[in-house]
Amino acid sequence: MVIPNSPVLSPNKCTGVNPRLKIDTFREKCPLAAGEDVIQGLTQSPKTLPPKYFYDDQGSLLFEKICDLPEYYLTRTETKILQNYASEIAHLTGSCEIVELGSGSSTKTRILLDAYRDLDHPLHYLPIDISGGILEQSAYNLLENYPTLHIHGIVSTYETALKHLNPSPLPARMIGFIGSTLGNLKPEECHVFFSHIVEALQPGDYFLLGVDLHKSPSILEPAYDDNQGVTAAFNLNMLQHLNHLFEGNFDLQNFEHLAFYNQTDHQIEMHLKSLRSQTVELKKLNLAIEFAAEETIHTEISRKFELEKIQAELEDLGLVSVKTWTDENQWFGLILYQLKVV
Repeated sequence: MVIPNSPVLSPNKCTGVNPRLKIDTFREKCPLAAGEDVIQGLTQSPKTLPPKYFYDDQGSLLFEKICDLPEYYLTRTETKILQNYASEIAHLTGSCEIVELGSGSSTKTRILLDAYRDLDHPLHYLPIDISGGILEQSAYNLLENYPTLHIHGIVSTYETALKHLNPSPLPARMIGFIGSTLGNLKPEECHVFFSHIVEALQPGDYFLLGVDLHKSPSILEPAYDDNQGVTAAFNLNMLQHLNHLFEGNFDLQNFEHLAFYNQTDHQIEMHLKSLRSQTVELKKLNLAIEFAAEETIHTEISRKFELEKIQAELEDLGLVSVKTWTDENQWFGLILYQLKVV
């Protein structure tokens, strides 16, 4: 999930007992400043919340469960593409540091690490995630499985982490943004995000992008409203996260998960619907929010893309498409770009 940069940050560096692991954290100094986007979103009409509030440790764990659901085709489809073509990606890039935005449990990253290891390339991995708990846990798991791997993790928002990247210890760097997280950004936000990617790369570096492609609503909608209710729990957990951060009193029993495909804008929309008229307080923000029955909070979009359009936009920024891979159903695309050498 791409997250806007916080206004005030300070670095808090921590090195674990393993000399192959370093984790840097950029924390917000002022919770009130961090909540300005909450105030803005919940006092406008219609109400909205930034998707970054999905991702406390519990939200990250729930998202990992979503990825294993039978309805959630995205993860298994992209995983199959990676399994088929990771070796080709490693051959195309050569030795490079792998940077992953929204690393989570780094499950799919293992496929890439295996491919680079098989070519006897040094393994350097830089995971970036807003959830420090899951980043640290996955880092230690990776170090156990890859004895030559070096990890430098960053717990922060994407924009901030990209600004704090040190020079790559290897001949090149590849920033990975997989899982179709790009779909969570509005078109204008995509352009800003791509600009940050370009600024973080050196000429000759790579950008690996995963995008979900247009398909039938009968396939799309169940992926965001599963029978087991895991996606609903993930959506509702955002309110619990706000309760924790800002001393709120959201009652999760008074809201329900709502997801549907907007065919005009080609995007899945997720909402939280108030089941009755109610007032909710966030004490740390000095905020009281009135909800009418049936009123919703718009929490996320997941846009679906056309390969030709996304390639054209990135080429305008100097990112040249090296190769594109898709699955047999043409449901998902994985594109390797390289920043043009002037």
